[in-house]
Amino acid sequence: MHDDRTGEVAVIFVSFRNGTDMIGYADAAAAMDALAAAQPGYRGVDSAREADGMGITVSYWTDDAAAIAWRDHPEHAAIRERGRSLWYDSYSVAVTQVQRAYHWTRP
Repeated sequence: MHDDRTGEVAVIFVSFRNGTDMIGYADAAAAMDALAAAQPGYRGVDSAREADGMGITVSYWTDDAAAIAWRDHPEHAAIRERGRSLWYDSYSVAVTQVQRAYHWTRP
């Protein structure tokens, strides 16, 4: 986990999956994780999913231009369309700049 994300751009993706094509989704998610990590300006990701299909993924970027470049990446755009047609019932995206960041780990 990154210690200080102050100043980074956070893209908050909240999704509700419908359970369709779990293997295809898992393959696409792994491919998108690897592709995002290779993009200029990528700073990391945090993600969680509940058993009911709700998930939250926060990706971090050096600046808004890097986040927009990821949004517009052709492979990412193609998977987003596949998600809309197959895997998701709904999702929302919020983009914000991190004002302050804290990190704690049990000693």
